[in-house]
Amino acid sequence: MRHALHALRCFSQDEPELGITEISRKLGLSKSSVHRIMATLAEEGFVHRDEETHRYRLGLSVLSLGGIIMSNLEICREGQHLLEEFVHRFDETVHLAVLEDFCTVYVSKLECKHPVQIATHVGRRNPLYCTSSGKVILAYQDESMVEEVIRRGLQPFTPNTITDPNRLRTVLAQIREAGYATSVGELRPGVNSVTAPVRDYTRRVIGAVTAVGPAARFTDEKMKSLAKTLISISKEISNRLGYYERPRSRTIFHASHSIGRPT
Repeated sequence: MRHALHALRCFSQDEPELGITEISRKLGLSKSSVHRIMATLAEEGFVHRDEETHRYRLGLSVLSLGGIIMSNLEICREGQHLLEEFVHRFDETVHLAVLEDFCTVYVSKLECKHPVQIATHVGRRNPLYCTSSGKVILAYQDESMVEEVIRRGLQPFTPNTITDPNRLRTVLAQIREAGYATSVGELRPGVNSVTAPVRDYTRRVIGAVTAVGPAARFTDEKMKSLAKTLISISKEISNRLGYYERPRSRTIFHASHSIGRPT
């Protein structure tokens, strides 16, 4: 069962079709074992085998299960029309992402009329440390998770990727202070993004709302402006997921005391 599931995860947007040899290499299994696994998956409709090329691609059974997941994923249900309103207002591409293991995964995407030609498809997994959605989620996780991300390595994707652990820790603190995150060409050159966190009823940050665009259009000024709307959207989604913002405690002073702002 585990090998069959790992075989399905070998397929991606970049590699939609694979042969037995490729799957065998990815899984570290013999070709005969992979052949048996793929034959079973094909019988159940989870993969389709091209009779001419003898290569496999994902089948309709996967699509069916994916549709069930998406229709029942609460963050998608609660966020869909808010994302639609954002695209209509700003004409920029927007995503919903959630945390899975040590990656972010896009679970919803609405494109603008002039989308960025990059791979930001639904289901794509991206690192936590070099995407705005990943950083905003990571900023609110336990310190142990941050240290594990660092331990696994901060692989550089561009000259702007954060590869220094202390720099990453500093940036995460700044994100918590600002309430949103940006990525300036950290995963792909010339592509910027800005993100706000989504919380659930336990107050944990479990996802993010992200706008992405070319650097020429996504200037620092524009990202700061979009961040305000994204924060508003993320708060609305969070509220619908059961999150409520605790009121700040107020200190009551006696008349003889000076009155200051609560902290």
